[in-house]
Amino acid sequence: MSAYLFTPGPLTTSDAVRQAMTTDWGSRDKRFIALTSEVRTRLEALVNAGDSHAAVLMQGSGTFAVEAAIATLVGPEDRLLVVINGEYGKRIRTIAARMGKSVETLEFGETEAVDPARLATHLAANPGITMVAVVHLETTTGLLNPLPEIAATVADAGALLLLDAMASFGAYDIDVAALPCAAVIASSNKGLHGTPGIGFVIADRALLAARAGVSPSLSLDLQDQLRGFEANGQWRFTPPTHVLAALHCALEEHAAEGGCAGRLTTYQANAARVTKGLEALGYRATLPEALRSAVILTFDSPEGGWFDFTRLYDALAERGCCIYPGKLTQTETFRVGCIGALPPQAFDALLSGFAEVTQQMRQRDLAGVK
Repeated sequence: MSAYLFTPGPLTTSDAVRQAMTTDWGSRDKRFIALTSEVRTRLEALVNAGDSHAAVLMQGSGTFAVEAAIATLVGPEDRLLVVINGEYGKRIRTIAARMGKSVETLEFGETEAVDPARLATHLAANPGITMVAVVHLETTTGLLNPLPEIAATVADAGALLLLDAMASFGAYDIDVAALPCAAVIASSNKGLHGTPGIGFVIADRALLAARAGVSPSLSLDLQDQLRGFEANGQWRFTPPTHVLAALHCALEEHAAEGGCAGRLTTYQANAARVTKGLEALGYRATLPEALRSAVILTFDSPEGGWFDFTRLYDALAERGCCIYPGKLTQTETFRVGCIGALPPQAFDALLSGFAEVTQQMRQRDLAGVK
């Protein structure tokens, strides 16, 4: 049996999604072209794209899609502000700098939500900023930033919003018809419950058209990739055929489970169960409840010398449950993902494993065993 993955992605997939990868597809086959078109249409529908935005699929992980967005959409005359409150905001800054883009940052603490008022003040003091990049849900902690307020602030300043929705897409509502957002960036293997291998950018069509020839990269050129899709339905370069088939199946399951609202309800129930179970064992959530998402939870490593994350991780893995190490720079933490095709018995196994291993670690400490 595969392990249960309590991680932010890759994650546990359904039998049907895995089965979808057992069929071989020709990349020029009409059926595969139709599959690509349907996946793009379904992704656009999830953000209410209408005619204004187009879904551009890219081979690779979510970071490939982020890099493609920065490469293509940030032009030579643009000034990009990256709003940072975790490692994934820092990654956007690094990408933009490596690409030679004009980039600056506005930083918040790792356990602090982006403050729209402070953002507004910064934009007012720097009217030359034309684009703002922000991470909707920072996987560093699981912190959910206030998207509607951020989007309104950016629009009021006359700038364009580039949204890294890697961890939020498929669960939290993003409506580009109501929300001023130039691009939404995500991937196949998180809230959509697909497998790793496809990133995508749902970008404003007019902006894409205006950025023809801007990307310094051939393979990461979103505008050129879209032109290929719309000319003949084909990928410019070898597509991840099996991953696309899995994503198509995952999108069907997503719709059958109630779309974003249904998936968020499931995640919230999962997160509540994990939080209650671990708090009963003495663990403490790092973030206040008001800032926590339901996608991934961060817990402080207990003080007192008895806690050993490596021992915990290995013991849980032996029981078929994989959690995630922490990513905070100032505090020792660990993370537990609440997403994926996880049945109730997966959470039974996780919480019973935590209880057993926690007791063992405490007993070892009392006995003076290292």
